[in-house]
Amino acid sequence: MIIEHLQKRGLLEATTSYKLINLLQKPTKVYLGFDPTADSLHIGNLVGIIVLRWFQKFGHIPVVVLGGATARIGDPSGKSTERPLLDAQTIATNMNSIIKNFEQVLDFSNSSTRPLIFNNDQWFKEYASINFLRDVGKYFRLGPMLAKDSIKTRLVSKEGISFTEFSYQLLQAYDFYRLYTDHNVQVQLGGSDQWGNITAGIDFIRKKISAQVFGYTFPLLTRNDGRKFGKTEQGTIWLSKDKCSAYQFYQYFYRIQDTEVIHLMRMLTFMELEEIAQYEQVIKSSEYVPNTAQKRLAEEMTRLVHGNSGLQIAQKVTQCLAPGGKAILEFDVLKEISANDMPIEYVKQSELIGQKYIDVSVKVGLVSSKSEAIRLISNNGAYLNNQKIHDINFLIEPGMAIEDRFLVFGSGKRKKILVSIKK
Repeated sequence: MIIEHLQKRGLLEATTSYKLINLLQKPTKVYLGFDPTADSLHIGNLVGIIVLRWFQKFGHIPVVVLGGATARIGDPSGKSTERPLLDAQTIATNMNSIIKNFEQVLDFSNSSTRPLIFNNDQWFKEYASINFLRDVGKYFRLGPMLAKDSIKTRLVSKEGISFTEFSYQLLQAYDFYRLYTDHNVQVQLGGSDQWGNITAGIDFIRKKISAQVFGYTFPLLTRNDGRKFGKTEQGTIWLSKDKCSAYQFYQYFYRIQDTEVIHLMRMLTFMELEEIAQYEQVIKSSEYVPNTAQKRLAEEMTRLVHGNSGLQIAQKVTQCLAPGGKAILEFDVLKEISANDMPIEYVKQSELIGQKYIDVSVKVGLVSSKSEAIRLISNNGAYLNNQKIHDINFLIEPGMAIEDRFLVFGSGKRKKILVSIKK
């Protein structure tokens, strides 16, 4: 049973009716909305996509609603300040980009459970405001709207809340109504902060057409201390490879604390619960090898989001950047490295080929002076492409650059600089 399964994985917060269990005995359409406020989703959004995939695995049809219209307003739920308003072109560009994030996780190959994707601008773009207020607004009362936690929090804040954001719950309620009447979508999913918006839609449908629909919420992805996952010193952990490389993605999960790793295995992976339980026991053992569970989590997550090829690259980059690593350097690996992973210097080919190693190492910042470069070579600490340099007169020759694009300079086991060659 899907509800029981999701509860075991920590993916159930609440449902709006016990009758949902009976409804889900047969294939059912369940929907989750995403406002395209950026050109990629992040791992906080990934929880919802994982829940959709679990419903799909149990024979149900996942429905994704992209907020082409609602993204122009912004959902106040969980926000302490109003979102910046986006123009239509930016929203359209964002939607085209984040569709790829669903293709990474959901299964589009099975005709019986193939996901449906809608843009709510389809039903809002020609809906006159007066007609909307008459047809939808009359079913809402200010008392219940003001009582919702997301609204109450903003009302007492310094920022306050605009009427624009206040009206968001009407728009989301109408989404649910149109999905039900046009496509027989009977269940809305959402994070725990969406409870108010979901119940608003359920009440609206009940009042307008006397039909019963259902809501299901899952916990937000947070750490043990309540902070949201997905944020680092460098920024958000995005799902798109253009914003977060496979290596960075892999490393984020590889560095998760022991106290968090089992929780993430349950919520974000499709690992069997029995295997997760084994890791839970092993991690408490005095014989536990550090980062064993994290490595398994990182492999699962990177394969899920970046595919097998992305995982292989992430593992190779990890070997390449490991202190003292002697991995064979490959072009596909080096092009994945960003400035967050390793310092990168861009140097003209004419300033490299035929030049002494000691001169170039100063130019790219590996060492501060020629004398320091000479000492580095004399002390067996100088490397080029993970190969040790022994001769202080060593010249960089044609063919040494990997695919004529990259050179890796190293000082000792830890300091490395990637040189990208400009033609």
